[in-house]
Amino acid sequence: MKDELNYQICSKTVLDTTVPDISFNENGECNFCDYYQALADRTINRDPATKRKEFDKVVGIIKQEGKGKEYDCVLGVSGGLDSTYLALLAKEEGLRPLLVHFDNGWNSELAVKNIENIVNILEYKLHTYVMDWEEFKDLQRSYLKASVVDVEVPTDQLIFAALNKIAFKYKIKFILAGNNVATESINPAGWVYKNKLDLINLKSIHKAFGSRKLKKLPRLGQYERYFYEVIAGIQRVNILDLIDYKKADVKKLVEEKLHWKDYGGKHYESIFTRFYQGYYLPVKFGFDKRRAHLSNLILSGQLTREAAIRQLIEPTYSQSEKDTDLDYVVKKLGFAKHEWEQIMTASEVSHEDYETENDAKHKVLFVLFRLAMFVPIRVLRFLGILYMPIKIDTRW
Repeated sequence: MKDELNYQICSKTVLDTTVPDISFNENGECNFCDYYQALADRTINRDPATKRKEFDKVVGIIKQEGKGKEYDCVLGVSGGLDSTYLALLAKEEGLRPLLVHFDNGWNSELAVKNIENIVNILEYKLHTYVMDWEEFKDLQRSYLKASVVDVEVPTDQLIFAALNKIAFKYKIKFILAGNNVATESINPAGWVYKNKLDLINLKSIHKAFGSRKLKKLPRLGQYERYFYEVIAGIQRVNILDLIDYKKADVKKLVEEKLHWKDYGGKHYESIFTRFYQGYYLPVKFGFDKRRAHLSNLILSGQLTREAAIRQLIEPTYSQSEKDTDLDYVVKKLGFAKHEWEQIMTASEVSHEDYETENDAKHKVLFVLFRLAMFVPIRVLRFLGILYMPIKIDTRW
């Protein structure tokens, strides 16, 4: 919550003391400025010719590995800006992605239309991975009851679980991801749960508050990630970090070529995400996640601080839409009025108050597992039974 007496805002970005553990130097600049600069210097702020060479190399590897297959990569599409542009970029580079849409029951009509345009105009095939609604609903209810900040973990984790599952099914080695340093690398701890793929944490929260077993939802915990990465050789590639990614230019391009329509907010293609970022977080936890998104654009030179401040003065979205979304979300998730009031007034609980992958017992068990797998995997690779993947260095 905002402490008026000790309130301070960064002199360079719009991050402020609503961010846990924020600090400021003598010039009033926050620690995230240094964090971003260091990250950008080793990724996107490099010689353009070097990045282009690396981009061409990555595209070449993906094409080579995909020879003789129907698809050479998997690409998750939400209808949002990043994944839409990534689909267009893949087409321009001659890649053959299988588009995958993760349907968790919260698609907006505009998201569906944007995805239809991508598929029809670019002539791609689309695989829609539909979550079992009753199980996913129970998982989302559990996160809300747990009073943790990042109730988007179930969606974020299961998206990549689904992408890996489909990649393995079709023997595809690469997942193109729309994540990028230029627009979404600032995610303060305390505003998100950093280990989005922590299946142990997810299961612990669900065990505490869930009412049904999770039998049909895909999984992507430590052991599943080990299987997909080490044994199946599936890699996630953030290819947007190898180009000059400017949000305004990209937006104009996909509007022209793919008839893309804006949602009015980052990740607002999902009704639940729009509600989560625009209503739930500000009301329950007292912070506006736009500050992180806008600060990222300021630091990457795509937005002025003054323009960001003007945007923050505007509401996250209209009050009428908030009222509609509130009624819709509460009813869709099956909460009674008093249950929802309890959720909104409950104190914040840390994700680490539940079991995590970093707990000592889980770390030890996983180390023992990897040691047990070390020799068998190398023997199988030596015998040619197990595929030895060509690794793409994603550290850039």
